[in-house]
Amino acid sequence: MRENKKFMISILGVIALYIVTITTTAGITRDIGKNNTNIMVEQDINKQATDVNVVEKQEEQVLPLKEIKIPEKAPKKIFAYTINIKTPIYAEPDGKIQKDSLKKAVKVEVLEEKIVETPKEIKIKKEDGTYETKTNIEKSYWRRITYGKNNEIREGWIRTGSLTEDIHKVIPSNLKNIDFTPVPKKEYVNNPRIDVKGIYLTVNTASSTKRMDELIELAKRIGINAFVIDVKEDFGKMLFKTEAELKYIGKNDKRYPINDIQAFIKKLKDNNIYAIARIVSFKDPTYAAKHPDKAIIKRATGKPFTNSDGVIWVSPHDRYLWEYNIAVAKEAAKVGFNEIQFDYVRFPASNGGKLDKELDYRNSTGESKPETIQKYLKYARKELEPLEVYISADIYGQVPSSDDDMGLGQHWEVISNEVDVISPMAYPSHYGRGVYGIPVPDAEPYKTIYHTTLDGINRNYNLTYPSQIRPWLQAFTAKWVKGYIPYGKKEIEAQVKALEDLGINQYLLWSPSNRYGIVEK
Repeated sequence: MRENKKFMISILGVIALYIVTITTTAGITRDIGKNNTNIMVEQDINKQATDVNVVEKQEEQVLPLKEIKIPEKAPKKIFAYTINIKTPIYAEPDGKIQKDSLKKAVKVEVLEEKIVETPKEIKIKKEDGTYETKTNIEKSYWRRITYGKNNEIREGWIRTGSLTEDIHKVIPSNLKNIDFTPVPKKEYVNNPRIDVKGIYLTVNTASSTKRMDELIELAKRIGINAFVIDVKEDFGKMLFKTEAELKYIGKNDKRYPINDIQAFIKKLKDNNIYAIARIVSFKDPTYAAKHPDKAIIKRATGKPFTNSDGVIWVSPHDRYLWEYNIAVAKEAAKVGFNEIQFDYVRFPASNGGKLDKELDYRNSTGESKPETIQKYLKYARKELEPLEVYISADIYGQVPSSDDDMGLGQHWEVISNEVDVISPMAYPSHYGRGVYGIPVPDAEPYKTIYHTTLDGINRNYNLTYPSQIRPWLQAFTAKWVKGYIPYGKKEIEAQVKALEDLGINQYLLWSPSNRYGIVEK
């Protein structure tokens, strides 16, 4: 019994000890929670205090803001155009020493504007018949300008009233709708530009293996590196078979001068010949025969108009002909021609436009001649640029020296802005007596080429992105000209030297018969 009592007391003791342990542990745990909370609160308070101190220190240590210089935009350039036929340029804004003169419609950049006050004494008669002298202040308005002329950039002072910023006030009225937006000129990596020194070849010459071999050897001897080859010639005949001819003319010929155009082009490339495809644009009797309603006709008779050569002209306004020409150009580019040259890219000669009343140009658009030519060249560029081929245009040799379009639709700035290369047909035999002060231009090839090309250079200063100038030179004797001289090596070299003296290292030689042996004689 006593043992049982001891056992029960032991059990109760263990239970009591367990209860005490649990109670104590709970109390400790509760105190730990309280202590942690107090610690966290104290830490937050300390942190806030620290942050405040940091802010206060930062406020005490604030450095002055650095001045940030924003780059100023370059001032917009101001361009203007001369309004007088002959505008004097002075050394100083006083009108005393004239240093230069400019023609009408020359583009200049305005660098500075200045008002000059000049005291001027005048005598005034009084009531008693005597005179007294008074001083008036006269104001004159000037602009300091820079401009390009004769292969150099010049500066000078011009009266403000001699300039206008509106180009339409100084150009012919038929240019009012012209788009003068600058057209950047591209260069293609796979078709690099070269300084072309070329000769012209007809389809007949191109089709003769013997003649081609002779001309390739001649080219190597005299430094010729390019051939201008008829792809679509004056009568509308084609150099090689094209899909364009089938679509727009309705048929292909059974035979063509060149049957294997790929082999033909390869031969040129193998001999380092730059290939230029000549495409006659609006002189096309073949197209006119298929589309007689598109031919230019005489109002009085309704018959097709021709110049003295008897070849029928098609209206340059005809968009379907545009498509045909450009389709031919595309095929030429795809077979490997480096450049497309548009010839007869104009209206027929009409005596300066005097025949316009007698001719029906089939103008349903109401466009002026220059406007139509510009749109044609714009269309050509848009279609041909993806093929990475250059565009050139042949123009009358007198166009560089003419203020208007000569009734042809050919205005220098309009065309030079659109194409990569502009080629004036600067044959001395084609200039009238007395032009440029030369009695017989044909007899003085150096002077004639020098003057006409210089005019073209000066006209190019009016453009942001002008075309390259590559003139056609005379490689034939013009026996029909009174006072003519025979043309040979000496005369050709004189023309080339005129270009070189002006900084131009490109040219094309024109011989209708393709006889270029005179270059060596």
